[in-house]
Amino acid sequence: MLEKFSKWKSNLTPTKTESTVDLDPNTVPAHVAIIMDGNGRWAKQKGLPRIAGHREGMKVVNKIVSKANELGVEVLTLYAFSTENWKRPKTEVDYLMKLPERFLGMELPKLMEENVKVRLMGSLDHLPEHTLKAVTKAVHETKDNTGLVLNFALNYGSRFEMVEAMKEIAKQVEKGEMSSDEIDADVIGAHLMTAELKDPDLLIRTSGEIRLSNFMLWQLAYSEFWFTDVLWPDFNEENFVEAITVYQKRARRFGGV
Repeated sequence: MLEKFSKWKSNLTPTKTESTVDLDPNTVPAHVAIIMDGNGRWAKQKGLPRIAGHREGMKVVNKIVSKANELGVEVLTLYAFSTENWKRPKTEVDYLMKLPERFLGMELPKLMEENVKVRLMGSLDHLPEHTLKAVTKAVHETKDNTGLVLNFALNYGSRFEMVEAMKEIAKQVEKGEMSSDEIDADVIGAHLMTAELKDPDLLIRTSGEIRLSNFMLWQLAYSEFWFTDVLWPDFNEENFVEAITVYQKRARRFGGV
């Protein structure tokens, strides 16, 4: 069984030759979501502190954002910090909370030049003031941009998101603004943090882990998944193109035949 699973997983990552295949511009996924995993392991392999991996991982974000924009991806959602990540050592959490400020401080001019619109989803509770200030500034300054939407999932957890959506819907029912019979998938989707976004067409997860880790559980219902053993600091534009190449070879039936 383990041997079969190993073969299945290896088939999800195309060969280097496949990555050179020209992409069909008409079937580029509109929304790509990425679980950026492996920073800590990358650092450990090199005998460096975990924060060194996070620093290198931040550099990759810039490359992938530019490539996604170039390919015509409409939305790129990056899982930057989960509601569970607060359990990590305080020194690591403090460093992670500084990364949005550092990244946006350096890259905001380029994001403006490339017409990228920055967006945030997650709970604002517990975010340090300097983190919130940096993200809020980027969201405000890029609000009129019409290119790629760079959606940061920061202090985000899908179960928390859905619980909050259910609470809001329940309040509307209690107030008589909606009946329970009116609640359907569209109503729930309209109360999620991604209400104005399309659901992801493609999910990418790096580092060899094969799980969702409380990420967009509702929105990923019919997404295509692509897993790679490449650690996030080593992930590059070619890997990104490989993922989209595999995506374009799949038949999406959405429950049909």
